Amino acid sequence: MPIDPKSLPREADTLQKIVVDLAEQLDRSLAEQNKYQSLLRELLEAQRNRKSEQLSKEQLALFEAAWQARSAEAESGAGKDDDDLDNAAGPGQKAKETPTRKRGGRQALARHLTRERIVHDLAEAEKHCAGCGQDLRLIAEETSERYEYIPASMKVIQDVCLKYACECTVKTATKPPQPIEKSTAGASLLAQVIVAKWADHQPLHRQEKMFERHGIDISRKTMGG
Repeated sequence: MPIDPKSLPREADTLQKIVVDLAEQLDRSLAEQNKYQSLLRELLEAQRNRKSEQLSKEQLALFEAAWQARSAEAESGAGKDDDDLDNAAGPGQKAKETPTRKRGGRQALARHLTRERIVHDLAEAEKHCAGCGQDLRLIAEETSERYEYIPASMKVIQDVCLKYACECTVKTATKPPQPIEKSTAGASLLAQVIVAKWADHQPLHRQEKMFERHGIDISRKTMGG
């Protein structure tokens, strides 16, 4: 199909207008983005600075207004979804509410922990009544619980392999296999270093200081190896 030469200038003008409109939209979008970034930067700097250098109420209101205008469309869409749910429930029905009950009083201590029973008794001289002179009899007991923290302890395990012999044979008992053979670190110590490093985010140099409080010299280079 032949192209009309007269239509080429019109199509070129149309394409030029489209390109100009897109460029203007891009400039407006970049300007709005820079505006929000500058406001957010000022807000973060104000939180780090002293009270005398914080943002004024007018600046905070400007940031809040820009943020509300940005999220107005999202909130309107969410409101429509809520209206649809309310209409589906019917006029005589209300949405189920999940009341949050606050538990009063002190909660019971963890049941899985080992209990150590310590009995506090009266002295023998106090088990006699000063009024009637009779001996006091046990009628009940009052029990209370508290948490006590037992610090970790280090100990040295000696593997003693007994050796037996006769005139022609020598037999030696074998010890259980270790995670790292010929290492001074047992399985529990290796587990402690790994859990402290990767689960509790304790660097090796901090663990080195913690072992020093136990009187043990374990360098971070050794733990890293």
